[in-house]
Amino acid sequence: MTENEHEAKMAHPRMAAGALFFDDADRVLLVEPSYKDYRDIPGGYVERGESPMQACAREVHEELGIRPAIGRLLVVDWAPSPGEGDKVLYLFDGGRLGADARRRIVLQADELRGYAFHDAGELPELTIPRLARRIIAGIEARTNGVTAYLEHGTALDTAS
Repeated sequence: MTENEHEAKMAHPRMAAGALFFDDADRVLLVEPSYKDYRDIPGGYVERGESPMQACAREVHEELGIRPAIGRLLVVDWAPSPGEGDKVLYLFDGGRLGADARRRIVLQADELRGYAFHDAGELPELTIPRLARRIIAGIEARTNGVTAYLEHGTALDTAS
């Protein structure tokens, strides 16, 4: 196989990174994008030459106007899309946003209509199923001190 043939077979996934932020009641922050009909987490696509963690920090700053420390990796989700191709999505622990940090939030006005903190049980009503599963897996990974690997937002049974 030539190098070009090998290159043509290699995956070239789009990568995105986001963060889970929590309030004092352990509710998770969701943003309300003006260009989507569902809630999302702060984050976005990784740019060329940028690590997923760097992309997460940049996107959080762009979207929320704050620069909190981004914590450990909670979830990696392989999420191919028929329209957009293969994607690998990274979810990091943004930690707890206290009252002072929440007061400093300034939303990216051209992309976001608002934000709010929500209980995990509300997620299926607020966002798409795959993202709800990813966020719930992230909450569980944070609680259990692990990193979850998902495909299509679903954990694989790796015990078998």
